Amino acid sequence: MKLSYLRQSIRVIFCIIVVAALLWGCSSSKQPVLTDAKDMVFTIADHTGDHGFPSPFAHYFRGPGYLRMSFIFDALIWKDDKGYIPALAESWEYNKEENSYVFHLQKKATWHDGPKFTAKDVIFTFEYLKQHPYYTTNISMIKQVEALNEYEVKFYLDRLYAPFLDTIAGTIPILPEHIWKGVTDPSNFRQKEALIGTGPFRLVDYSKENGTYLYEAYNEYYQGKPKFQQIKMVKMNVEMVAAALKQKQIDMAQIPPELVKPLEQAGIKVMAMPHDWVANLVINHRREPFNNKEFRRALAYAIDRKALIETTLRGEGIAGNPGLVPADNEWFNPALKDLYAYDPAKTESILSSLGYVKNGPYWEKNGQILELELLAGNSGGSGGVDEPGERHGEFIKSQLEEVGIKVNLCILESKTADSRINEWNFDLALNSHGGLGADPDYLKNEIMGKNFNSARFQDNETLAKLLNQQVSILDKTERRQLIDKIQAEYADEVPAVPLYYPTRYYAYSPKISLFITKQGIGLGVPIPLNKMFFIK
Repeated sequence: MKLSYLRQSIRVIFCIIVVAALLWGCSSSKQPVLTDAKDMVFTIADHTGDHGFPSPFAHYFRGPGYLRMSFIFDALIWKDDKGYIPALAESWEYNKEENSYVFHLQKKATWHDGPKFTAKDVIFTFEYLKQHPYYTTNISMIKQVEALNEYEVKFYLDRLYAPFLDTIAGTIPILPEHIWKGVTDPSNFRQKEALIGTGPFRLVDYSKENGTYLYEAYNEYYQGKPKFQQIKMVKMNVEMVAAALKQKQIDMAQIPPELVKPLEQAGIKVMAMPHDWVANLVINHRREPFNNKEFRRALAYAIDRKALIETTLRGEGIAGNPGLVPADNEWFNPALKDLYAYDPAKTESILSSLGYVKNGPYWEKNGQILELELLAGNSGGSGGVDEPGERHGEFIKSQLEEVGIKVNLCILESKTADSRINEWNFDLALNSHGGLGADPDYLKNEIMGKNFNSARFQDNETLAKLLNQQVSILDKTERRQLIDKIQAEYADEVPAVPLYYPTRYYAYSPKISLFITKQGIGLGVPIPLNKMFFIK
């Protein structure tokens, strides 16, 4: 009886699958028939999961959110391992006399719902952004955008802007005018039409609760048919990644350093990434005593950054540069190499000069113990994941308490910690972000920007002047001199303490060939998830 019942159940399930497949195939002549064949599916594991609804205005404002959106929407140009490559613009040129760019657009590009992409969509996008700014990008240098014809657009700039191709043409997703022209609240526009782009994939399922994304190939993509009919992004604990890779349940994942050799021995490819991701000790420099740069320097001297790497990252990283730029980056200022090397005696000397008195284990001032709160997110720091978390917080706490600063460690969900940083509701916090391999104009955002990944430091007029000046220098040698000065000024003020740059590893299937995108994806996202991996 049980066997008969099982056979009958199998027949019913099989019929349901067949009918569903037929209905899918008949639903639209343009939609590909999805298959579970392993050679047609590429699965990416991510330990954090949800990164927001992947429209241009609704994804979570970190690199993984931008990447999930970029599979659906294209910019004018893109990048591979060597530099700029065509996207919606097949070619472009710069006119120095006019300070203008002309982009010659793709004539074969179509929107996912059928209409042709034209210059009108480009004009519309940049007009729309005047009312609804794109979160990463300042377009104030654009004086005018005009259509020369249906497939040529010209940008006039009102000032020299060295990173225009990186931060504007290569980052901003182009919107379809026929869909977005009536949208007045873009961040809450979550209908299916919000996900119509020109990119190589369309989104067919997104689960915020499960942190999963399912994309299907857009086979009419103007740059070539995608290699896979499906791209799946799934949430998976780091502890499960090795087995899933070996069993071919997933095709790509970031892995902790201790898994590199075992996975390579199992025939799985592994790639080490450049050090363009930083973990910071964020300081609330608006609040006493942190508004005194001497106090901030005291904190910097109290932390042994090399020991932090050895203890929490098993040595897999390089020490933070007080000037923010990593030591293996071409824009690094070598004069800052040993600044704020671990020296607790200097910490004690500075605190004493500021009027603090050691009374028992802790420093005091006006009868008050020097007591601070340190925020740390709970999603990083475990299993070799490189974002700073509880273990890193415990290390920082122990170092500061060794020199007599009492620390209350507060462990929060990472997005809650981000929110508190954004609201200036903290003393000290651990935070991390990528993008340090991008055009060095990122320094302006990381130092003076308004989001929680920025130091949001605007008290040094010299620093502000240098940051605004460097962007107009087209000569690389001359610009490098200004970038060196910026790093020195930032290090002198120490509005945040760069702790380390982790050595990150990605394991992946031989189904694709990975490369390191030059200066990062879009506005410098260092994660190796370039959509061009998946185009034939």
